[in-house]
Amino acid sequence: MKILVFADSHGNVTNMKRAAEEEQPDRIFHLGDMTRDAQALAEAFPQIPLEYVCGNCDGYSDVPAQLIADVEGRRVMLTHGHLYHVKLGIGALLEAARKARVDAVLFGHTHEALCTRHDALWVMNPGSIRDSWRATYGVLETGGDGLTCHLMELK
Repeated sequence: MKILVFADSHGNVTNMKRAAEEEQPDRIFHLGDMTRDAQALAEAFPQIPLEYVCGNCDGYSDVPAQLIADVEGRRVMLTHGHLYHVKLGIGALLEAARKARVDAVLFGHTHEALCTRHDALWVMNPGSIRDSWRATYGVLETGGDGLTCHLMELK
């Protein structure tokens, strides 16, 4: 299964549509800033399941700030990251992810792409899909080796 991971679109739905057309994912996650962009993407690709959380720029919303998604039996935590003060470091986020017993934690907010492992935990920030000069996104895949993640730059 291939999952596209977007964050911090800030009004740029076009870049997300391009990535979805190129990647042909099975599922999409949007990590906040702007939930209306995630809704527009869901309308453009109704055949692709899309889950999303709200970010600090989304104002009052009934969209959750965090959720745990099941990805073929693996637990993946989605959050924007602002509630864990990720601009100051990811320590609080890692602690929350370990407490939640997830296999991966996905966050945004910093606009800085990151894909790494902390022990058995995958940690991904897809960066920002908004930028026209360097739009980035993440790909989370499942397979025989469990979860893997990598970062992509929109061409």
